[in-house]
Amino acid sequence: MDTSTTQKTPLNDNHKKLGAKMVSFAGWEMPIQYTQLKEEHHAVRKAVGLFDVSHMGEVRFKGPEALNTLQWLTTNDVSKLESGQAQYSLLPNATGGLVDDIIVYCLDKNNDYLVCVNAANKDKDFAWMTKNNRGAQVTDESSQWGQIAVQGPKAHELLNLVFKESFENVKNFSVLHRKFTNQKGNPVEVIIATTGYTGERGAEVFVPWNETESLWDLLLEKGQPLGVQAIGLGARDTLRTEKKMSLYGHEINDEINPYESGLGWAIKPDAKDFIGRTAILKGKEVGLKKKLVGMRMIEKGIPREMYTLYSVDGTQTGWVTSGTHSPSLDAPIGIGYVNVKDAEIGTEILVDIRGRKVKAQVCKTPFV
Repeated sequence: MDTSTTQKTPLNDNHKKLGAKMVSFAGWEMPIQYTQLKEEHHAVRKAVGLFDVSHMGEVRFKGPEALNTLQWLTTNDVSKLESGQAQYSLLPNATGGLVDDIIVYCLDKNNDYLVCVNAANKDKDFAWMTKNNRGAQVTDESSQWGQIAVQGPKAHELLNLVFKESFENVKNFSVLHRKFTNQKGNPVEVIIATTGYTGERGAEVFVPWNETESLWDLLLEKGQPLGVQAIGLGARDTLRTEKKMSLYGHEINDEINPYESGLGWAIKPDAKDFIGRTAILKGKEVGLKKKLVGMRMIEKGIPREMYTLYSVDGTQTGWVTSGTHSPSLDAPIGIGYVNVKDAEIGTEILVDIRGRKVKAQVCKTPFV
């Protein structure tokens, strides 16, 4: 790994002290795993895990034109957000594909919004937002924020211990301003959003960059009785795949129509105009050719990314976007695009695994 230009999160030393295997990811040196992927995966499904997601980007929209600008930039209806609410959304391009998928956090309705973007797309997203700004104060705040995801059935219990209040009744996609006491005994204000990328309960905590280490250590300390573990990128991927959560560059990209990706629920064309609206709707109106589906293997093999998919008659039907051995199911699973005629649940398809066509079946998702 070339570390000369690789960026490091504020927790880089912490990961190494925990014995993490480090890899280059989206220009950052990140932990792929600390112990065993399977062990880390089960820790999140059964107890609570901590993810360093400080590599993610944060862009702030402020001022009287903040809402107007976000309405134009995104597919979802930002006007529905009240202060203290978050929303999954898409950043469309002009031709009907996506620049990125994002989460919009409403800090002060009509006036102050924080947008979380994918690490690999941060510079591209910020340039696109700036180019299509409609008068908002748009600032790249990525260097100001560390971010820790607390995920799992015991996540709220851990948050209770660290922030000394109950999170049990906080709804998903809520945004809270709270404080914790750092190692020097000083209060530190953070933004806690009950969002995540695992399908489990939990939150993503936006913490000032230089206080990230203090919060990480506190979460590990308080979480010991709950079975807390640090979790790497490996388990993050198996967890999101089991829930059929899209990853940019895999299930979604600059060319695929988001309706084909099953993301129509995050598109509100009747509520407003937005970039690429006509192109996205046209793709739907002329008839979607492909559909994103989940698949379980019938025969032995794992459907890996970019493996070609075939109909049972041998004609090419699509490709695998993500695939893995599911730790929860102890079975191979995959996500991929197939022609609409092959997308019905129960349909048998073939996965080309190194020249061998192996049987799989379209199945219900999420997988777990």
